[in-house]
Amino acid sequence: MTAHLITGAKIVGGEVADLLIDNGEIVAVGTNLDAAPDATTIDATGLIALPGLVDLHTHLREPGREDAETVFTGTRAAAKGGFTAVFAMANTDPVADTAGVVEQVWRLGRDAGYADVYPIGAVTVGRKGTQLAELGAMADSAARVRVFSDDGDCVWDAALMRRALEYVKAFDGVIAQHAQEPRLTQGAQMNEGALSGVLGLTGWPSVAEEAIIARDILLNAHVGSKLHICHLSTKGSVEIVRAAKRRGLEVTAEVTPHHLLLTEDLAASYNPVYKVNPPLRTKADVEAVREGLADGTIDIVATDHAPHPVEDKDCEWSAAAFGMTGLETALSVVQQAMVDTNLLTWADVADRMSYRPAAIGQAAEQGRPLEAGAPANVVLYDPRIEQTVVPDASVSLSRNTPFEGMTLPGKVVATFLRGTPAVLDGELTR
Repeated sequence: MTAHLITGAKIVGGEVADLLIDNGEIVAVGTNLDAAPDATTIDATGLIALPGLVDLHTHLREPGREDAETVFTGTRAAAKGGFTAVFAMANTDPVADTAGVVEQVWRLGRDAGYADVYPIGAVTVGRKGTQLAELGAMADSAARVRVFSDDGDCVWDAALMRRALEYVKAFDGVIAQHAQEPRLTQGAQMNEGALSGVLGLTGWPSVAEEAIIARDILLNAHVGSKLHICHLSTKGSVEIVRAAKRRGLEVTAEVTPHHLLLTEDLAASYNPVYKVNPPLRTKADVEAVREGLADGTIDIVATDHAPHPVEDKDCEWSAAAFGMTGLETALSVVQQAMVDTNLLTWADVADRMSYRPAAIGQAAEQGRPLEAGAPANVVLYDPRIEQTVVPDASVSLSRNTPFEGMTLPGKVVATFLRGTPAVLDGELTR
């Protein structure tokens, strides 16, 4: 394994220092470091060094929808975006509701070698919401699953949700809820409001998300387990989670990059690339989730990277699939929405996109500070560059980015996974 000496980087946006990486670890952080003669030197002047990013919410589609994404292509996209770990959602085919399927996904991630893959297990058999899946078997498997979610569907049955929260306490697991009351969102296509009426698209009310969040927080307070809220998107949801945290309840929440930047107005184009679950919301909601992320009410940014083949998006709005890609643009969107607006510092970004998601998902080798002895999961990022998003330049198998044609700040220059470069000079190394 080649040693790397990174010189002149701004450590999480602060002090300028060198990093010496060797044998998979950060050997030293400081100035005038001594490196072996055969070490590769990387001039990082002006670049920000961040711990490898961790995405708690990624759809890798394999097994079953390899036409949209595979573990191999998805982790390549992750590395290109600065991620060294991703948590793969369970809505595959077959569903990741058994030890066998989660172990398959885990091993595919190991073989690919671009980012660590932590499978998320389904809460219910087939994600059908009627019977608990093999939570204990998945937890005891080689994949060591600790996060469970029926994402794409809500665990709508309160009694079943209670049992799931109780069950995972045995191994310190987490239930990650897709908060969507199904009876309130039948046929829903976009955010409910004046615009949905004008466009003739069935509305998706905020209360459909907020009611499930409130219910599950109360259930979790009763049970004393760990609850995580996926892709929170409304002002009311932020207020509910904020009140729960003031009470000291054990609940965490995530927001996606697209909900930090985009609004429902884009639906007026009838371009299905803007169709997503939960839907793009109002400007007031965007401002609220930004504030919630800034003050810590919302713990993390998670991409909800949801790739789809062209035929599932290049059609009329009502027939199109929900979802957007996000791994390769996440850090740039966070810079534009949160850093350039002075709502977060780069140290805060490291917290929301590395330390905290790794802690929630119990990924012990990820989300570590850039210090001697830590695994060399490192990202070098240039915030000064501006790039126009071109879908065909993506390394994902899918092209359904909502940021097409937008000019976003920043570029991932290098991504190291345990000292091995997955990205150098902005390009994949293999």
